[in-house]
Amino acid sequence: MPKTEISFEIVEHIGVLSTGSKGWTKELNLISWNGREPKYDLRECSPEHDKMGKGVTLSKEELEALKDLLQKM
Repeated sequence: MPKTEISFEIVEHIGVLSTGSKGWTKELNLISWNGREPKYDLRECSPEHDKMGKGVTLSKEELEALKDLLQKM
């Protein structure tokens, strides 16, 4: 099967959680994937932001639910 091209645009950089030994950063960003409505995204990014690792994409409602769960810890 041919590889599907995936495009993304970082609409808002929210922050860095950590930096690995090879310079990749674990970040929370607001990203538009393939021109769709932006969603909150938590994943590792290369220093140039041209490559990304596996991550989690959340709607605003899911992010707020996660925030509530974390505040209860």
